[in-house]
Amino acid sequence: MKFMHWLLVGCVVALPLSASAQWQWIDKDGKKVFSDQAPPPDVPEKNILRRSGTPPPRPAAGIAAPDAPAAEGTEAAAAKPRESAAAPKPSGVDKELEEKTKKAEAEEKAKRAAEEAKVAKAKADNCARAREGKSTLDSGIRIAKVNAKGEREIMDDGARAAEQKRVQSVIDSDCK
Repeated sequence: MKFMHWLLVGCVVALPLSASAQWQWIDKDGKKVFSDQAPPPDVPEKNILRRSGTPPPRPAAGIAAPDAPAAEGTEAAAAKPRESAAAPKPSGVDKELEEKTKKAEAEEKAKRAAEEAKVAKAKADNCARAREGKSTLDSGIRIAKVNAKGEREIMDDGARAAEQKRVQSVIDSDCK
C-alpha cells in the first residue's frame, strides 16, 4: 500500500514536467504565439523562438532579445512589424457565448416590451379618466372639491376654466 502512495505522489510531482513542453513563435502579424503544438509549416524557422522541451534561446552579445524593444533607426526595428494596440481577434467563435448573448438580448427586449406595455396601459387609463373629467366639466353642473382642511368648496368659473385647461393638457399628452 505504501508503494501505491509513493507512486501516486511521484505521478503528481511529474505532472508539471509534461506541461513544460511548449512552443513559442512569432506569427505573420508579428505577435508572439504560445502553444503546446508545433507551429504551422508556413512559419519560417527564424520565427520559432522556443521548441518543445528546450529552454528559450539566449540572444548573442549585441543582439536585442525578441522581447526587448529595438532602438529607433536600426534595421531590427525596420524589419519588425509594428504591433497594433488592439487586442487580437479570436479565430474561433464561441457558440455558448453567442447563445448567452442572444438570450440576454431577447430577455432585455422582452423586459423593454413589458415596460412599454405597462406605460401604454397607464396612459390609456389616464386618457379615459381625463375624458370623463372633461365631459363632467363641459356639462356645466356644479362641481365641488375638497380642500386641504377637508371642507367642500364649489368651483367658481375661474377654477373650472383652470381645471378644463389642465384636463385638456392631459388629454393632449396621453390620448394619442
